[in-house]
Amino acid sequence: MMISKELWTKVHLWLGLISAPLVFFVCITGTIFVFSDEIIDLSAGEARYVNEVKESRLSTEKLLDIVREAFPKRMQPSYMVCYKDPHRSIRFNSYSKTEGLHMVYIDQYTGEILKDDATIYFFYVLAHLHHSLLWHDGGPWIIDIVSILFLIALISGIVLWWPQKWDKKHKKASFTIKWSASLKRINLDLHKVYGFYGAGIAFILVITGLLIAFKPFAAFTKNLFGGDAALEMKSLMVQAPKDTISSQASIDVAIQDAFETYPHKNQLQLLTFRMDQWDYLLIKMSNKIGIKSAMDGVYVAYDKYTGEKFDLPRAFRINKKVEDVYWSLHLGNYMGLFGKIVTFLGGLIASSLPVTGFIIWLNKRKKINKNKRVFSEL
Repeated sequence: MMISKELWTKVHLWLGLISAPLVFFVCITGTIFVFSDEIIDLSAGEARYVNEVKESRLSTEKLLDIVREAFPKRMQPSYMVCYKDPHRSIRFNSYSKTEGLHMVYIDQYTGEILKDDATIYFFYVLAHLHHSLLWHDGGPWIIDIVSILFLIALISGIVLWWPQKWDKKHKKASFTIKWSASLKRINLDLHKVYGFYGAGIAFILVITGLLIAFKPFAAFTKNLFGGDAALEMKSLMVQAPKDTISSQASIDVAIQDAFETYPHKNQLQLLTFRMDQWDYLLIKMSNKIGIKSAMDGVYVAYDKYTGEKFDLPRAFRINKKVEDVYWSLHLGNYMGLFGKIVTFLGGLIASSLPVTGFIIWLNKRKKINKNKRVFSEL
C-alpha cells in the first residue's frame, strides 16, 4: 500500500522536531572533527621535522623509554607513527587521566622531545561528545536512536522533495533557490534544495556513524564480508623462542622491512599500547595516518622475538579493511582533501536541516495562530 504524502509529511515533521536539537549537535560536532588531522599538523608546526638528519637513529625501544621517563604519569603510548621521509620526526600518542591526550613529537636521532602538543585532546573530547555525549553508559544508545530518526527523516524528506512533474517549472523549484523571494521562502528553499544536495553524503555519514557506534551492526557487516567480528587480538599471538633475538632489535628490523615491503607507503603506525603483552608487532602502512584509519591502510605483523613477518588471518585483515572503509567514509578520508571538503560541506548542510526545518515549523505555527486570531475577531 502506498504511503500518502500527508503521512510522509507528518513523519518528517514529528521525527524532525523530536530529534532536531541532538541532530544539530551531532552533525556540527562531526563537521568540526573532519579537519582534525590538518589542524593537529598545523599546531605541531616545526616539531614535525628534525633539526638535522644523521646517519643513525635511536632504537624504537629507546625512544619509548624517553617518552616514558619524560611523562611518568601517563600510560604507555598507544601508538607510534614514523615516516619514510628522514626529515620527519616521530610522534607518539600519549594519554593520562589528569593530563588528557597529547601528541609527543621526538627527534629520532637525538632523542630530543620537540613538542608535547595537547591539541589532539580537544578533538578527543569532541569525538566523545559526538559519539556518546560524554555519557558512556547511555549516551551511545541516545545517539543511535537519534541517528535512526534522522535517517528516516532524510528518507521522508527525499519523498517530499520529489517533484510532482519533471517539467521546467517543477525542476527549477526543486533544484534552485529563489534568492529574490521572501526570507520565509528562502529558508524553505534552503531546507528543501540544500537538503536534497546534501542527502547523499548525510546518508553515508549516518550509516557509517551507526556502524561505529552500534557494535552489533559493525559485527554483522564484518561477518557479511567474510571477516570474524569475534576474532580477538590476543588470538593472533605466535609461539616463538624468546632468546632468538632481542625484542628491541626486532622492532627496528620489522619497521625497516615494512617500509621495504611497501615502498609506495610513506607512513607507518606501530601499535605500542599492549606491545609488552603481545608476542607480535602489529604495523599499519599508509600514505596518511591520522587520528583514525585510512582507506589505503595495509596491515602486517612480525614476530616480536625474531623480527620475521607472518601472515595475518584473512578474517582479521577483512575486519580491519571493513573498519578502515567505514571510518574513512565517516571522516572523509576516502579522496584526500577533496573528500574532506565534500564531507565538511555535507556536514554543514546536515547541521542546517534541523535549524531551517524548525524555522519552517515556527513560521507555520505563527501563520496558524494569526488566522485563528483573525477568525475569532469576526
